Formats: sequence, structure tokens, C-alpha cells
Amino acid sequence: MRSHLLNDTTTEHYRRSVTEGVERVAAQLASTDRPFTGVTVDDLAPRIDAIDLDQPLGDTTAVLDELEDVYLRDAVYFHHPRYLAHLNCPVVIPAVLGEVVLSAVNSSLDTWDQSAGGTLIERKLIDWTAARIGLGPAADGVFTSGGTQSNLQALLLAREETKTDELTKLRVFASEVSHFSVQKSAKLLGLGPDAVVVVPVDHDKRMQTVALAHELERCAEAGLIPMAVVATAGTTDFGSIDPLPEIAGLCEQYGAWMHVDAAYGCGLLASRKYRHRIDGIERADSVTVDYHKSFFQPVSSSAVLVRDAATLRHATYHAEYLNPRRMVTERIPNQVDKSLQTTRRFDALKLWMTLRVMGADGIGALFDEVCDLAAEGWKLLAADPRFDVVVEPSLSTLVFRYVPAAVTDPAEIDRANLYARKALFASGDAVVAGTKVSGRHHLKFTLLNPETTTADITAVLDLIAGHAEQYLGESLDRAC
Repeated sequence: MRSHLLNDTTTEHYRRSVTEGVERVAAQLASTDRPFTGVTVDDLAPRIDAIDLDQPLGDTTAVLDELEDVYLRDAVYFHHPRYLAHLNCPVVIPAVLGEVVLSAVNSSLDTWDQSAGGTLIERKLIDWTAARIGLGPAADGVFTSGGTQSNLQALLLAREETKTDELTKLRVFASEVSHFSVQKSAKLLGLGPDAVVVVPVDHDKRMQTVALAHELERCAEAGLIPMAVVATAGTTDFGSIDPLPEIAGLCEQYGAWMHVDAAYGCGLLASRKYRHRIDGIERADSVTVDYHKSFFQPVSSSAVLVRDAATLRHATYHAEYLNPRRMVTERIPNQVDKSLQTTRRFDALKLWMTLRVMGADGIGALFDEVCDLAAEGWKLLAADPRFDVVVEPSLSTLVFRYVPAAVTDPAEIDRANLYARKALFASGDAVVAGTKVSGRHHLKFTLLNPETTTADITAVLDLIAGHAEQYLGESLDRAC
């Protein structure tokens, strides 16, 4: 069994195995003509259940054959131009190369003596991102597993900066379309059930600053503590961007920590065309970025950034076997001092490779393409009498609803939209997302693939309409 350990004596085995795996994936990508096969749980589960994990196949080729049957063939492929569902991007090749390297070397980014150059590369990328945001010379941060962890850490720092033990008095303000991780973080941080104050949004799904000011004033009058305001730069459902400068002003006025959840909108940091849409982000106390959304990186690749590096001390714990206090005075850079995680992958390498091959302008140009595509898609939807589109996009998301001319019952229209989404997924021809707007079912395109065209959008809209019309026709037949 030692022949399977990666070391100086098994490099040829490593080379052959990885090459064979890469060739299988490349062949699958080259032959994939739709984003999904339409396989069902009932079809796939028995194949996986039948595998006896205590009986190894012992051969890489045989294992890859099996993997093709239980995973590769039926995976949902985000690289396909008609995958239009969630915040999943196609990935760039330099980042995939970085993934190969970091997996083989297997550095752990918690301490210097486990990562060395990896520590410095991550720190350099944090400094680069903080500079792009404009947080100032005292800024710092750390890579995380994703936006949920980044938001949790930011709110942990905000809680500790209030310097109070009266957790029931703390309040967090977020818009009604902010990410669910705000509520989840509040619960994990031991805040009260009423801790998150939901602020209404305007027609463009942006936080209403007049309403925020009203809620902050109510908080102050009630003797409560405005712990943080979470502004969103790219909401999950709509891609909407809250009015950051106005929110920053209110945070300063009421002494609240300003956190910007830019997990989605962080792609604008590399944009030459649309960077102005997140003006005001530089005034934040903390920022969440997800490179695996709009920087075209493989999962996972995220970070939390803070204006004042000193606030990261709230996540610090010194263990004698790992990062004893003496290492601080010895100026040994241990990233675990800043992180909620201990063992942590060298995910920063993927972004490093991408920047060194493509440059920030290359990433930004790709993100600009999907923003431009969304603008064109909005025009198509606005001109199509079969659909109602909710809001003009700020990023690359379109939320809309099929509305048949002959049906007026909102519940029946809901069912038609739900059916169309399910039928489309089952066909494998395209994958779209869904959400609710004002209690009604809508469909959603999240456009993160520069290879997607307006022709793809038009074709998928026709498929949606066809499935919805089929449902309504069958529903009418049943009623008769």
C-alpha cells in the first residue's frame, strides 16, 4: 500500500494517475452538450448504494470507469452556457492548475512552519484585495471557506468591538433580501431572537436608507446597541447593490460597524467598466469577497477583509503546540492567529496563479461580459409579453416570471412557473434557479458564464414558455 503514498519514489505513479484523471475530465467536458443529464435521485442512488467501500478495485482505470458511471456523466456542469441557475461560475485554467499544485503539496495555511511561502502569498493577496477595496494601510484579512464563514467572522468582530456582555441588547441591520447567513451568524453568536432587524428595500431591491435611519434611531431610543449594519453588494436573488455611501454615513452617525457582503459583487473590484457601482465600499469596517463567484475560481476561495487589522485579535487563540504567544514577538507570521479555522487549504494559490497568468484586467473583462449580457437579457425579457421581469440588473442576475395571457389566477401561474423549472431540469437542456418575490414564484438566471449568449437566453426562455404552456394545457384538460 505504500506505493500509493505521494513521495519521491512514486512520482511516476502520481504523474500517470493524475494525467489519466485529467484526460477523463477533459473528454467529458469536450463531449458535454447540455449542463445536466436529467438523472433522478431514484436512478442514481441505487448505483452508489451498490458500491462496497470495503472492496477496493485496486486499479486507477477501474476506479475512473466507476466514477464516470456514478459522478462524471451525471454531474451538473457549470461550464455549459445554459447553466443559468446559482452563483456557480465556470473556472479559469490557471486556477485549476493551482488546485492541482496545492492538493499535491498539501500545505496547511495555519502556521508558518506548515506553509512558509504559502503564508506570504496569502498575505500578499489579502493586501492586494484590501488595496482594491480601498480599506487603507492598516487593513488585513484572511482566506475563508466561503461567504457564510466570512460573514460570521465579520459579525463576530463587530460583536466584540461593542465591548458589552449584554448580548440581548445588540442589533444587526440587514435588508430583507440580504443573505441568510446574517440570521444564521446572529444565532451562532448567541444574539437574541430579535437581534436581526430587517430593513425594507426599494423597487430596485436596494436597502432603503430612510428606513435604515428610522430603525437605527428606534434602536438608540430603546437603549439598544447598533452592533452592525450589513450592506450587500450583490444580493443573491437580484444582484442588487445597497447604497453604500449613504449607509456608511449612517454607520458613522450611530457608531455601528459597517460590514459589506460583497461575496457576489466583488468581481467589480477587477472591473474597469463598472467599478463605480460599489463606490463607498472603501468606508466599510469589514468586507466579504467570494473569488469563487465572480473571479472564476474553483470552490472554495473566499476572504474576509477588515479596515483595522487589530480587530482580528478577537479570533485569536494561542495554543502552545501550534502558535504560542512568543511567536508574535519573534515576528513569525501564523495565519491561524486571524482565522476561525485551524487546518486550512492553500486556496489562495488559485487566485495567485490566475493573477499571474491573466492579470486583474483579464478577470474584470470576463465579469464585465456577464454584466453586459444581463443588460441585454433584461431588454429581451422587458420586450417579451410572455414574461414579467422584476428589476433591471446591477450585476448579472435576472429574476422574472412567465405570465400567460389567458390565465389570471396567480396560484395557477405559480404552479406553471414551478413546473417549467422542474421540467427544464429533468430534460437537462438548461438549469435555471427559482425564488419568491412578494410571495409569488419566480424564475432566475444567474449569468456568470461569458460563453453564454443572448441566443442561449432566448432559447431557454422559449423552453420555459413551452413547458409552462404544456402544464397549463394539461391543467385545463384535467379541469374539463
